[in-house]
Amino acid sequence: MALDQLFGSTTTKRILLHLFHYGEVHANGIATDYKSAVTPFTRKLDQLENSGILVSKLIGRTRLYQLNPKSAFTNPLRKVIEVEYETMPLTEREKIFHERRRPRRKGKPVK
Repeated sequence: MALDQLFGSTTTKRILLHLFHYGEVHANGIATDYKSAVTPFTRKLDQLENSGILVSKLIGRTRLYQLNPKSAFTNPLRKVIEVEYETMPLTEREKIFHERRRPRRKGKPVK
């Protein structure tokens, strides 16, 4: 709740929480988790990258974003995001971050 008030945007809050949880994000993944349109996330991700908060890389046709490790704001921002993340009810976290983003190790059984 504090992040959307701090940044003035629910979209920014959602992006930052996804970055904290997954490390890397893409606009479509966030939009899918929130059952929302992808355009607002794409615009905000581009804005955050242009401001130097995020960096991105192109993998195939997908642009992946992460917090800019060279920015002086990254560590303090990560701490602020962590507070918001840790104060979220566990049920809300499970609802939002239910989908696995990383490939499963070869031969690992599905539970």
